Amino acid sequence: MSEPLPFLRAVEGGTLVNIAVQPKASRNELAGTHQDSLKVRITAPPVEGEANKACIKFFAKLLSVPKSNIEMVQGHKSRRKTLLVRGMSVAEIEERLGS
Repeated sequence: MSEPLPFLRAVEGGTLVNIAVQPKASRNELAGTHQDSLKVRITAPPVEGEANKACIKFFAKLLSVPKSNIEMVQGHKSRRKTLLVRGMSVAEIEERLGS
């Protein structure tokens, strides 16, 4: 079995995803990795939590899960954030990111 991606970590009830956010991008997209994080470009500005909401919405669509299954657990005011994806294993997320 291959090594899990460095930005994914299994926890009780789901998986933690470390992300590095670039706000005010031209479009919402994945942009590879940055250190031990998945780099994400988001169109929303980093004011009043807009980029945080956009991140959650983007990942919900990307992983085909309800927004309520994704919670930002760390980095609310930082570019480096940690998302908890409830009810999904590391393998399931790897599979959906790969497609």
